[in-house]
Amino acid sequence: MQTMKTICIVDDEEDLVENLKLQLEQIKPEWKIIGFSNGMDALKEIIAGNVDLVITDIAMPDMDGYELFWRIKDHNPQMPVIMMTGFGYDPNHVLVRAKSDGLQEILYKPFELDKLIELIDKHLKPNKKN
Repeated sequence: MQTMKTICIVDDEEDLVENLKLQLEQIKPEWKIIGFSNGMDALKEIIAGNVDLVITDIAMPDMDGYELFWRIKDHNPQMPVIMMTGFGYDPNHVLVRAKSDGLQEILYKPFELDKLIELIDKHLKPNKKN
């Protein structure tokens, strides 16, 4: 029997978090979707070991998506992380650095829900080596 996977959505736009949560729960009832409006609260849940995949916005106050990504990787290097951004440029090459440090995916807003589901499915597939 397959266990329910927990997806964590982090974005300071609470409406976006809630809309994504509702849509994903409808389409994928086998996923548990949790949402946070800031990186610190999300990080506590992630460190507690209750999350299988993280979707985070980049531009957030207090702790941005980059910092959240690196803190997640310090705690669990295998944790799949998908970053969302409304920006099409990377003036400080932070995305390049994040990708070299293991960032799996970048999703540019606005995006199709099907694309997000495809990326989540891709990273939640059981490892064939086990």
